[in-house]
Amino acid sequence: MVLLLTAIHLSGNERKSGDMSSARGLTTFSAIVKELELNYVDTIDRERAFREAIDALLETVDPYTVYYPEENREDISQMTTGEYGGIGAYLVNEGGGVCVSEPMEESPALAAGLKAGDRFIRVDTVDVTSYTSDKITKLLRGRPDTQVRVRVIRPYVSDSVRDITIINGKTGYIRISQFIENTGKEVRAVLDTFKSRHPDLTGIIIDLRGNGGGLLEQSVDVAANFVPKGTEIIRTVGREKDNSRTYKTMRNPLYPDIPLAVLIDGSTASASEILAGAMQDLDRGILLGSRSFGKGLVQTTRPLPYGGVLKVTVAKYYTPSGRLIQALDYQHRNEDGSAARVPDSLTHEYKTLHGRTIRDGGGLAPDSVIDWPKVNRLVYNAVSDNWIWRYANKYAATHPSIPPADKFVVTDSIYSDFKASIDPAKFKYDSTMESATEQLRNIARDEGYINDETTAAFDNLKKLLTHNLDRDFDTHRPQVEEYLGSEIVSRYYPGKGRNAYTVRDDKAIATAISIMGSPLYKKMLRPATVVTKTDTRR
Repeated sequence: MVLLLTAIHLSGNERKSGDMSSARGLTTFSAIVKELELNYVDTIDRERAFREAIDALLETVDPYTVYYPEENREDISQMTTGEYGGIGAYLVNEGGGVCVSEPMEESPALAAGLKAGDRFIRVDTVDVTSYTSDKITKLLRGRPDTQVRVRVIRPYVSDSVRDITIINGKTGYIRISQFIENTGKEVRAVLDTFKSRHPDLTGIIIDLRGNGGGLLEQSVDVAANFVPKGTEIIRTVGREKDNSRTYKTMRNPLYPDIPLAVLIDGSTASASEILAGAMQDLDRGILLGSRSFGKGLVQTTRPLPYGGVLKVTVAKYYTPSGRLIQALDYQHRNEDGSAARVPDSLTHEYKTLHGRTIRDGGGLAPDSVIDWPKVNRLVYNAVSDNWIWRYANKYAATHPSIPPADKFVVTDSIYSDFKASIDPAKFKYDSTMESATEQLRNIARDEGYINDETTAAFDNLKKLLTHNLDRDFDTHRPQVEEYLGSEIVSRYYPGKGRNAYTVRDDKAIATAISIMGSPLYKKMLRPATVVTKTDTRR
């Protein structure tokens, strides 16, 4: 009892000390601002100074605690609801202007006839030829169901100024890009369709690759489709009682027993890790791919004066087995200020429902590892510098139709035409080998090893390692084709069409189908030696 009272007493002193420290800091900051305003030789940009001071303060906490001033409140609303209040198109800065990168599926932009490559020249009465994508986005935002008039120039056509007022039949595939306000309802609607139109399904794949998270409640709602009503999916623990809570499924599942595979990668984070982690902990499905990001922190929004909003981390979350998957420790940073990754030596073992061994910290480890191909510099530059995007626009302008998305193939003729569209003088291709060769030459010079013999050797090595762009595009054709085909297909079949093309040759999907259709699936979920589960929840 004495120890308990002492602990409470110390906690009170710590809080009082913290309050005093905060008061001193705020007073000092206010005094510095006053002195600068009165005595600094030049005029101070107060708005910028205060914003940078706020951002610097929040950087000491974690990257998920963010301040949104009143003019940026729409950003956080769009993240949580998925409603854009605009035309529904991705924009890109291109060639000194702003173009449509791709209209969203079932969006006002698509319905009005906007296409990838359309360059904005006017929004309502505003000339936007010199605007950036951010500025045009703000002009296009507005209340839903209101009208906006845009004028665009369409490339590769003569009259270009326009005024715009189931895989293999047995496996269901659902790709969730983020968890927003209606994700749970949308997924359930898809599963209802599976039930009515494909009663003979043998497995379901949920693709969470690239899903950075979203609303916790929505991931729980999706999980409810696969586990019994009342199953614990996640537990949050925060400093305040209101932020500590257990989330359980609230309805009966649609598919309580069907084989289930969840695809993850290094960008699978937060709410998507909640869903994937629960399926793994409960032995309800297998995880395939690569280790997930490892974000075990929960945020909520708090109103601030003058219309601002603070998105703040209020809790940590724990999967059904009791593990915390947070990978980075923001409380114990490295000397350079970067967040330290939780070392393997400090992670702990937990048990799944059937006794499999899993670990906390560092994200979710997949049950079956899929090695994703590394994107080399050639492919990266072809994509990031919009060479593939521009060619897809040109192709769509000169070809009225293509085969169905899942049948389309990048032929030798198409690929040759694509290569011919690239100007070698403008293609930025900073070769690692070439720069490394020059670096080695400089080291040899500094060390006194440069002479006629070594100079000749370096010159010969440089010739051998100098890239041939045409040859390199042939060497890396499979990777380039993946992006090129996907981009072309999206011009004719936005959204679902792109997905239909990309899943056709997806290694992870093929592996998931193979495992779910074999005895290996049950073996992976029920190891030969079953360890009795102990209660390790925190």
